[in-house]
Amino acid sequence: MGYDVIVIGAGPAGLTAGIYAARSGLRTLILEKATAGGLAGEAPLIENYPGFDPIEGMKLMDKMKMHASKYVKILIEEVKSIELGKNMTLYTDENVYTADAVILATGSLHKKLGVPGEAEFVGKGVSYCAACDGFFFKEKKVLVVGGGNTAATEAIYLQDIGCDVMIIHRRDQLRAENSLQKRLLRSGVRIIWNSVVEEIRGNDLVNSVLIHDVKEDTLHELDADGVFILIGESPNTTLAKAVGVKLDEHGYVITDKNQRTNLPKVYAAGDVTGGVRQIVVACAEGAIAALSAYEDLRR
Repeated sequence: MGYDVIVIGAGPAGLTAGIYAARSGLRTLILEKATAGGLAGEAPLIENYPGFDPIEGMKLMDKMKMHASKYVKILIEEVKSIELGKNMTLYTDENVYTADAVILATGSLHKKLGVPGEAEFVGKGVSYCAACDGFFFKEKKVLVVGGGNTAATEAIYLQDIGCDVMIIHRRDQLRAENSLQKRLLRSGVRIIWNSVVEEIRGNDLVNSVLIHDVKEDTLHELDADGVFILIGESPNTTLAKAVGVKLDEHGYVITDKNQRTNLPKVYAAGDVTGGVRQIVVACAEGAIAALSAYEDLRR
């Protein structure tokens, strides 16, 4: 099964790359290992995507997927490995594909705290997605860990659906944009400053969290039914590293302004490249990567 371009990943960058590549006349395929939409689909509410009133992340990504599907086939198959040569060979569990060019839009993964109890209680009170799991914690005590836009947005969402929410943040001020901080204060969400999670405790389910106040250097245990860990993302570069794509000191794929990597006809776009990790930026990079592939293949 041969293509001009195969896009790996069906988040905002990958879907946009698929649209632009296919509309340029390139035989294009998008391969996605899970659900189209990536982490953007987990956002309870997106308020800064141009042209849309506040919209749920999954609804926005469904619209992008429907749009892309008009031009390009999207298959749910995880790319396990890539072999470079005159043509690139991509292996999934189901099939083998060849392509003249590959666009890496593999996105990012939720960062972990790495504390005792975190892995043990995933799905039993520990979550990385309020939109996915918040429903199960209505009228229960939940702790949101983080201080950026995602943590603030999802804390507000959890409070709105009836959870009793507290944010724990390791500093004395949040990193979230000012408008979100104002909404957070109005929502009634409480904030525990200068503190970090040391351990997540429970029996079959989470029932408490051990907190370290880094300013006072004290420990105390806090009752909680759920812990939402929203401390950022790390780039998903497993495939990139395997084929020799250069990464920066933070582990993100290095590209030029046209989204070209150090390898011929291998491009990258979206969160995997770092920078400003916003949906609108991912879409722009996806479009640029596709147009660069078109230029290189038609040259």
